[in-house]
Amino acid sequence: MSGSKQDSSNKDQQLPLFEFDQENLDKLRDHQPSVDGEDSQFSKYIVYVDESGDHSLQSIDPQYPVFVLAFCVFHKRHYSEVIVPALEKFKFNHFGHDQVVLHENEIRRRKGQFNIFRSRAHQQAFMGELTKIIEFSNFVLISATIDKRSLVKNNPDGNAYHLALALCMEKLHEFLTEKEQNKKRTYIVVERRGNKEDDELELEFRRVCDGNNALGIHLPFDIIFAHKQVMSSGLQLADLVARPIGLKTLRPEQENRAFESLQPKFYCEGGRCSVGEGYEGIGMMVYPTPKSEKPQ
Repeated sequence: MSGSKQDSSNKDQQLPLFEFDQENLDKLRDHQPSVDGEDSQFSKYIVYVDESGDHSLQSIDPQYPVFVLAFCVFHKRHYSEVIVPALEKFKFNHFGHDQVVLHENEIRRRKGQFNIFRSRAHQQAFMGELTKIIEFSNFVLISATIDKRSLVKNNPDGNAYHLALALCMEKLHEFLTEKEQNKKRTYIVVERRGNKEDDELELEFRRVCDGNNALGIHLPFDIIFAHKQVMSSGLQLADLVARPIGLKTLRPEQENRAFESLQPKFYCEGGRCSVGEGYEGIGMMVYPTPKSEKPQ
């Protein structure tokens, strides 16, 4: 069987990623109704976190001297009813099974299970569908990019991860306040990195929640550490967004199609009426703050 016929046959067998009638689709994209009732102790949102770059100040890569932390904030119903099944079907279409953990680094380098592309067209179709899922997914993006060169100069004892974490947690509280969910418990899911690193991160997380933040208030957040190989759709999507943010910060004039698909996701001034605008310094934070932006 020729390559073109094989590709055509596989295409005919693919599962459509999004199967909804327009009425239900509108409801899902508008996040109505919620998973949790009004009396629930849990908020309507779940947060998945990933990073790009090394947070160490002892080793700074001159080609990528930044650390990026990205919070992907999902409404639970949209996440469970739209995003999870779409990502599962994506895996079935391209791998024949769903026991694959999507990692941006391995996809970009075609390593391991991602050495599957029969042709350039196949690779483009793979990336196109993955981008489509990200574009369709209705999540709010909050990120903090730390220029480690500036941090080591201004505060050599600083911790890039801890600084980015506090910035994102404070902005997350602002978002949840707008949604009237700031009094309820919101879970923040991060990947495990090692016992020592996880213990230090949890300690800093608790300190920020206990009031050691720019707002000076208690934050009703809780942290969950997940193994890198856990089949979490949220963590896998979060893994795909951090590096494009870092590249955009370092080389703003360079073409960055991945970042373009993320622009409408950033938390911004003006809410849903202004998506894709006014997110610099709001949903997309940079340390130190660029002179063109207003201070945080």
